[in-house]
Amino acid sequence: MDLLTSMQISSSGLTANTKRMGAISSNIANAQTTRTDEGGPYRKKVVVYGAEPARDSFADILEGEMEESAQAVYATDVISSDRPPIPKYEPDNPDANEQGYVFYPDINVMEEMAEMIETNRSYEANVNAMNTAKGMAMKALEIGRN
Repeated sequence: MDLLTSMQISSSGLTANTKRMGAISSNIANAQTTRTDEGGPYRKKVVVYGAEPARDSFADILEGEMEESAQAVYATDVISSDRPPIPKYEPDNPDANEQGYVFYPDINVMEEMAEMIETNRSYEANVNAMNTAKGMAMKALEIGRN
């Protein structure tokens, strides 16, 4: 694998992690949201990932010359969780139904914070991989100068 391909793979990871961080932030911010524009409580957002062979150009795809083991990751979609909301008895809440229950999103803020830390570490790993590839490219250029 060449340096450019490794940087493209790391770049795809950075983009996917950015999208995941946005979904996690939205989940934390809306952990207590009982009413949305769609109706009902907020639904947890989950990022769906996909991988495909890292290719430099359309010609590489047609010719199939790239190693199949080099994979780039992509955030293919952001979906809403199908976990049911949590009912809490709060008859004085303006969002309560006739029985006095308010439905809250099934979001565990501690789980979201753990996912945020994991995503941050993954982002840092991709940045370090890009910096290493950049350093190797710079050293290769220095060799060419001498």
